[in-house]
Amino acid sequence: MSSAPTIADIARTAGVGTATVDRVLNRRAGVNAETVQRVLQVVEELGAPQQPGRPRRGANARFAYVLPADDSPFLELVERQIAQAAGDFRHAHITEVTHRIDSTDPGRFAEELAQVGDCEGIALLAPDLPPIKRAINELVRAGVHVVTLFSDVAGSMRETCIGADNRAAGRTAGLLLARMANDGRRDTLLLSSQATRLSAEIERRIGFAHVIEERFPRLHLVRTPDLPADDDGACRALLQALRDDIDPARVAGIYNVGSGSAGVARALAEAGLAAHVGVAAHDFTDENASLLSANALSYVLHQDIHYCVLTAARVLRALCENVRGALNVVQPRIEILTAENLH
Repeated sequence: MSSAPTIADIARTAGVGTATVDRVLNRRAGVNAETVQRVLQVVEELGAPQQPGRPRRGANARFAYVLPADDSPFLELVERQIAQAAGDFRHAHITEVTHRIDSTDPGRFAEELAQVGDCEGIALLAPDLPPIKRAINELVRAGVHVVTLFSDVAGSMRETCIGADNRAAGRTAGLLLARMANDGRRDTLLLSSQATRLSAEIERRIGFAHVIEERFPRLHLVRTPDLPADDDGACRALLQALRDDIDPARVAGIYNVGSGSAGVARALAEAGLAAHVGVAAHDFTDENASLLSANALSYVLHQDIHYCVLTAARVLRALCENVRGALNVVQPRIEILTAENLH
């Protein structure tokens, strides 16, 4: 063979399962002597196998992380985590490039995504829209492995999504805020987000609404108008809604699905609600850490971003090498952070 075989190559030639080959190569018990001899004979003929998660000798894999170019603390945190993983990538013989694409025009985003070339795999965070699905499908048909990161593009030919269960995250936020609503006069929970096509944020909204409807029928759920992504705009829009459409005296909590948490916290403070209203937000950014410390946020729901970034690369590498079980991924759990457990 021109390059090192995979464990799957060895198993196929020897007529055994990959688990058996793994046992033989790692000298673990449980394989009869005749099978051991057959596997070792194949190894002698084909060469030493390529171990899962390790590159073929002399070959660097090239993967692209593609993110929206939006000005967002979460996206800045993701890009920083990708950069900080450089040592892990080098150790695994992976070359990483990061692309930021303007997501305000889905058609343009799809065009630029289709032009991401010279790579074997892509980890993608993108809106769940038809032009982007088509671009993913074309990349996959061209032989590029694609996994989605943090937010899925369901119905596309992407091979898996890496990230926490966002519907469960929304349900968790609903449970936390509803249990804070002990004052009988305050029976309204607010759900705020930006105008978004990220499936992660849509799934969070669905989960939040479901748990309130199912488990807390005495509470009323009110969706605020879509908030601008920037903090100043979010603050102004929420204050306007509290003046015109919502009775502040009945608000018990607010779940902010996306960005703009600092603006939401500022609006509540200006409306005199900071001491009465629980606030749940997402992602342990520097900004949200400060808000937690100042008790401007009650909860931050977070997932291990570094783990997701590295897992995306590992999955892409395994897919490139046809490793059996490449898509068997342990997804990150949702962490609940408060002012008391920041460190």
